Amino acid sequence: MGFLKRLIFLKLSNNDLVGSIPSPIEGLESLQRLYLDNNHLEGPIPDEICNLTSLGELLLLQNRISGSIPICIGNLSSLQKFLLSSNNMTSVIPISLWSLEELIFLNLSLNSFSGGLPLEIGKMRTIESIDLSWNRLTGAIPSSVQELESLASLNLSMNSFQGSIPQSIGNLKGLDFLDLSYNELSGAIPESMEGLTYMQNLNLSFNKLSGEIPNGGPFGNFSALSFIRNEALCGNAIFQVPRCKVNGKKSPTDKRLCLLYIMVPIVSAILLVLIICLLRKRQNTGKKAPVSVENLPRIEHPIISYRELCSATNNFSESNLLGAGRFSSVYKGTLANRTDIAVKVLNLHIEGAMKSFDAECEVFCKIRHRNLVKVISTCTNADLRALVLQYVPHGSLEKWLYSNNYNLRLHQRVKIMVDVATVVEYLHHGQPKPIVHCDLKPSNILLNEDLVAQVCDFGIAKILAENKLETQPRTLGTIGYIAPEYGSEGKVSTKGDVYSFGILLLEVITRKKPTDEMFNADMSLRRWVGAAIPDRVLDIVDSELLSTKHEDLTLPEFKRIVLSILELGLECLKDLPEERMDMQTVIIKLNKIKLSLPRQENKVESST
Repeated sequence: MGFLKRLIFLKLSNNDLVGSIPSPIEGLESLQRLYLDNNHLEGPIPDEICNLTSLGELLLLQNRISGSIPICIGNLSSLQKFLLSSNNMTSVIPISLWSLEELIFLNLSLNSFSGGLPLEIGKMRTIESIDLSWNRLTGAIPSSVQELESLASLNLSMNSFQGSIPQSIGNLKGLDFLDLSYNELSGAIPESMEGLTYMQNLNLSFNKLSGEIPNGGPFGNFSALSFIRNEALCGNAIFQVPRCKVNGKKSPTDKRLCLLYIMVPIVSAILLVLIICLLRKRQNTGKKAPVSVENLPRIEHPIISYRELCSATNNFSESNLLGAGRFSSVYKGTLANRTDIAVKVLNLHIEGAMKSFDAECEVFCKIRHRNLVKVISTCTNADLRALVLQYVPHGSLEKWLYSNNYNLRLHQRVKIMVDVATVVEYLHHGQPKPIVHCDLKPSNILLNEDLVAQVCDFGIAKILAENKLETQPRTLGTIGYIAPEYGSEGKVSTKGDVYSFGILLLEVITRKKPTDEMFNADMSLRRWVGAAIPDRVLDIVDSELLSTKHEDLTLPEFKRIVLSILELGLECLKDLPEERMDMQTVIIKLNKIKLSLPRQENKVESST
């Protein structure tokens, strides 16, 4: 290939190329675009690539390339796009990379780069997008980022950056996406960020930030999800953080608050006396006393009365019934303010139902995530236990897979699985104590109007004790989805959820339930898929996927992607829990698969 002196564009993307990048590539002296993405290339990036001084676009993402970026990368002074995500790169990022003043798009995510970011990053005056997420970068975010005057998107999440967010970040007036989540950043959120008027997406969650959350500028458009798990933040109640303490002279507002502090105890005492009187009256009439408030889960949500729920659900009529399970029934309702809700009513006559309700409340008190069904409130009295949930309009993944009126295309199914993997990873690794869902299955995955997956039903979830990977449950998940050690030994761990997720991956591609009548003691879903791959993979794929266009994919590309999903599913289904990968690894692999798909609009398709 080194003799192709006048070649300007070489695209070998989306193949099964193996081996390393050949050093004779330096002979392509006129080359302007080199696309080697989505292959199986290994080994280092050869130094000879630095001789391609006309190169404007270099795409090496989605391979297995290892080693470090060549120090001579600074020779590619015309480089505008450098995409190296989803590889096995290590070492520090060479300072010479930051001297590429023509660079517009830089993506080094999903690697293992270490070290910090130098002040030289400020030289990249034309850069519009930087993604360094999912690496091992450390140190402070340099103040020289203020020099990146064209920057629109900055993603530094999933690293170990420390120190404060530089005040100078407020000078990036064109910034519309900023993700600094899952780092070790401390200090206050700079007030200068109120000047980022074009900011639409902000994620500062899972850091050690403190002080007041700014109110001005774009901050009025953000939700609590942008700031969760920063325990020392305070500010506006919409961010679900404590109010900030005001020092110095009291304002009129402070005086009103003081009055409230005086009046609230008095009113509370009066109410307490009234409640005691009512309780005694109820005891005197021989009626059952309500359950002690001390034993009820504490959820700080708006109060919704039983009467409001009756009105919203037409007195829990059968026409409003969305579904029923072992412990509960779910009704659709509409509150007086026109908010659509789903009301999960506990069946108090079933043994273990109260424990299920308590477990679900305990979990929902501790977690918030865009891929979890939102809890609006609870309603509890002597005869009722109910969770008031956000209504998710498009039903469950089970309905979409098995109803003739709906059809999910390949990219939609992959996106849904990424959503589910993201929230399970959050439950396992984003909490002080891991949370195990214990019942992952299509009926517990709901889809909103944009087909964003939201996981629900934590009735048998477990919050694992610190430094303890397993505990003994008395309840089980659903047959077909539970891990072998869960069903036979009663042991639950995060690896049990990994097993259930593996079953989900196989099911969304084959549209076969693990309990399908074709399976028995000798043939399971796992064995059926394992026997068919790799040569007969198209024989087991859901016919709905095969009957539609392959979304700008050739048939070999479609087969390769489907095969990679099924292989990942089987990796999750290993018999021994310690041999299964964790959800952090699963989500990296699944994101690689998602990135290999052509970008599609997430249109909802149904014949209803």
